[in-house]
Amino acid sequence: MVKRSSGELLFSIAVDRSVDKSITTQVYGAMHQMILSGDLAAGKRLPSTRILAKELGISRTTAMAVFERLTSEGLIESRTGSGSYISSAAGAARPRQPLLVDAPGLPMSATLADIISDASPRFLQRLSHPQTPRPFATGLPDFKAFPLATWARLTAKHWREPREQILGYSDPEGDPHLRAVLAEHLRSNRGISCDPEQIFIVNGAQQAFDLIGRMLLNPGDFVWFENPGAIGARNSLIACGARMVPVPVDDEGLSVAEGLRLAPNFRLAFVTPSHQHPMGVEMSLERRAELLAAAIRHQAWIIEDDYDGEFRYDNRPLPTLKSGDAGERVIYVGTFSKTMFPSLRLGFYIVPKPLASVFKRISGAFLQGVPSSIQAVMAAFIEEGHFATHLRRMREIYAERHAAFHDAAQRHLGGLLNVKRSVAGFHVVGNFASPAMDEDKITSDAANAGLVVSPISRFCIDQANVERGLVLGVSAIDTRMIEEGVRTLARVLEANRG
Repeated sequence: MVKRSSGELLFSIAVDRSVDKSITTQVYGAMHQMILSGDLAAGKRLPSTRILAKELGISRTTAMAVFERLTSEGLIESRTGSGSYISSAAGAARPRQPLLVDAPGLPMSATLADIISDASPRFLQRLSHPQTPRPFATGLPDFKAFPLATWARLTAKHWREPREQILGYSDPEGDPHLRAVLAEHLRSNRGISCDPEQIFIVNGAQQAFDLIGRMLLNPGDFVWFENPGAIGARNSLIACGARMVPVPVDDEGLSVAEGLRLAPNFRLAFVTPSHQHPMGVEMSLERRAELLAAAIRHQAWIIEDDYDGEFRYDNRPLPTLKSGDAGERVIYVGTFSKTMFPSLRLGFYIVPKPLASVFKRISGAFLQGVPSSIQAVMAAFIEEGHFATHLRRMREIYAERHAAFHDAAQRHLGGLLNVKRSVAGFHVVGNFASPAMDEDKITSDAANAGLVVSPISRFCIDQANVERGLVLGVSAIDTRMIEEGVRTLARVLEANRG
């Protein structure tokens, strides 16, 4: 797989002599992809056929045949006495896709610094999380309900272990004990069957998205992304040079048919199938099958972000996309920020078996690993049954708070906000009853009234055809604060009814 070009020389293009495809076709296909993706920008000087042949271990005749074919297509041009260059017409030959994040005509840079610089106008600031929970901040667990005494006891026990066991470097792939107990937990609670060696422990889900993007994406690769969708994951993938394709979400989840229409040659798809973020819908079984089939057909990968999959309140089992991944295309990402507490900064991802050795090699080369003390305490917390007990308790608490919010909304928000009944997660979604209501004005007025509300448009790459409304977190505040918050929100909405 081609990864990058640099100056006059190309980094390695993989030539596989064990396949039926000719070497000429392989090298031509790789260079053709680099040019059309923008990895080789117009005006870029190419190596000579002699240097290319030497670097790839191919004959010069093969290299010359590749250059001749690309020249005949108008993708490269020769300059007497100077060499071969990517032609100015190459940009026009690139497939144009509607509604991409990249600004029209913006070339994809060849260095990471330039990629991030070019991408920065398209980053969205992540949602703010107040130190003291307020109505209706999103993504926060209930701090008061966390069994801090148990956690402190396990932490103290860990620090009494022999120094040589606790003061050294941590494993870059993750503590073996934590990976083993986590594999067992996922097997029994999320229906995921995997080996501990497929699990990699990281500093939160955000680092997982970043690592996956850098491993699997070339600059300019198309990524299907739910619209609306998760802001943090979006920013990580943009920083990796992805060309984001906003794919609409309906009552069955991400629209695979629309994704194929917008970018059939996608490299990666990002989805939150168990509880779509932020709209809250569950991806249907039919839609999941379509997505898995599309990924297999186009040799693409899928990131499944199961950010709050442990919290469902209708007692109905909800399978993960990964549990049905017979084709080994799904990379599952989980986090303890929601199930435990955010400052833990602990997450994980599960790769398909064919990728495990590659991710292990990269982790060992570049990562120092998550602090071993945090991993050891988390492993003990799971193994001794505290994690399962904590999850059961939090499900009951959050279910009560969802019910309290819906009861209060029925009494106070009628004719102002059409709230969708929620059965999972940390937040609810409501659409404005009046088209005259302005999201930005309401968000500002709510903040002045002591509330934290998030407009749906805040999560959108493309805001067209997305209903206006609010995302409201209900997990971190008790029922009394929910009631007071709904009353205050009703006053704000009434003042903005228009």
